[in-house]
Amino acid sequence: LYSFASFLSTSMHHFVLTLFFLVSTMLVDASKSLMGFSIDLIPRHSPISPLYNSQMTQTELVKSAALRSITRSKRVNFIGQISPPLSPSPSPSSSPPSPPSPSSSSSSPAESIITPIPDHGEYLMRFSLGTPSVERLAIFDTGSDLSWLQCTPCKTCYPQEAPLFDPTQSSTYVDVPCESQPCTLFPQNQRECGSSKQCIYLHQYGTDSFTIGRLGYDTISFSSTGMGQGGATFPKSVFGCAFYSNFTFKISTKANGFVGLGPGPLSLASQLGDQIGHKFSYCMVPFSSTSTGKLKFGSMAPTNEVVSTPFMINPSYPSYYVLNLEGITVGQKKVLTGQIGGNIIIDSVPILTHLEQGIYTDFISSVKEAIDVEVAEDAPTPFEYCVRNPTNMNFPEFVLHFTGADVVLNPNNMFIALDNNLVCMAVDPPKEFPSLEIGHRLIFEWSMTLERKRFLLPLPIAAPFNLAYP
Repeated sequence: LYSFASFLSTSMHHFVLTLFFLVSTMLVDASKSLMGFSIDLIPRHSPISPLYNSQMTQTELVKSAALRSITRSKRVNFIGQISPPLSPSPSPSSSPPSPPSPSSSSSSPAESIITPIPDHGEYLMRFSLGTPSVERLAIFDTGSDLSWLQCTPCKTCYPQEAPLFDPTQSSTYVDVPCESQPCTLFPQNQRECGSSKQCIYLHQYGTDSFTIGRLGYDTISFSSTGMGQGGATFPKSVFGCAFYSNFTFKISTKANGFVGLGPGPLSLASQLGDQIGHKFSYCMVPFSSTSTGKLKFGSMAPTNEVVSTPFMINPSYPSYYVLNLEGITVGQKKVLTGQIGGNIIIDSVPILTHLEQGIYTDFISSVKEAIDVEVAEDAPTPFEYCVRNPTNMNFPEFVLHFTGADVVLNPNNMFIALDNNLVCMAVDPPKEFPSLEIGHRLIFEWSMTLERKRFLLPLPIAAPFNLAYP
């Protein structure tokens, strides 16, 4: 058992979760062989973020992140559904194509890729593109593959503070031909040949939001941190140069695009491939922290003191990493999912973990029995279970049982501290959709390599997390 008071006097530790998976890595020739490098991840809720709202209280910051989790998870339900094709014969060299209509004729789900709406994410990262290089701020997302930013000329783009990227000003930019391998990685109904035989793609989020652009090659570079070196440069990286963006959700004017780190062959991690040893990790930070998270590639991605579980890609969720969760132990009781073959998504965006209603009902019943304190009646939306004044409360041990691997969690992974001595569980039932999804709150850090289809999960860490920092 862990007491709340003990959390207040102990330091923060992070769990490590490592994933091994198999992809092709044919897209990038690195300028040099890298042992590893690290990039800052900027939490949107932190004072160091350009998206930070200093007028919001701690509770308001946590609530807004939780509501973004709900929105994000609802969009997962759209993945694999029917997706509209591109309008006939786009010709970006003369004028951008007309946007597709969601009600237009469609292909089978197997021929479509629909990515959940990122809702401008929880973490941002900086990268540079082109020669001479131009720095941009983008949204970090492990639930999508394509990395893209808005380019000029643009028929319809969402407002952004930075100038649109101009590929004509980069000496290393080249259009990706429509018959080349990177272009054919898009479903047939989401790619077309432009007037100059360049690859035109459609990347869709949810059902009514999408971006259309030219697929291009250019040099991507990163300023590495904590290594005493100048950074890393990767020529001829594939990215999307969007000239038509239509989103039904708001994107901050400070964000210029997205960096996709999903399992697909077009994701940044897959493209870097051999140059990073097919391995990367990311680490999140607590809400009250003024530090950045870390995105680590190659030898800097931690792989020690771990246990292993199989990982898979579900064709209905092609941009996600999927594990099989067999059950959850709460104190002396174990709640079983009764499922095999991959049943839960790992996602870097939401702070909430979502369990199917039946599993959640058994889980929360075990939590209430183990903690045995009065439930707070004024739990803020969207939290389902909160307690107040938990100074003398004992928390049970929580264990996630994946296939072949058990992960012991400290209570700080399961609960979030809000204002006025209110502590809420970061696990909720689904809202109008069936879902099993692990948000980044439950496991703060995980790394992966691209060669073996295995997740490596952390061994128990003795020191508890500090619940004073949500």
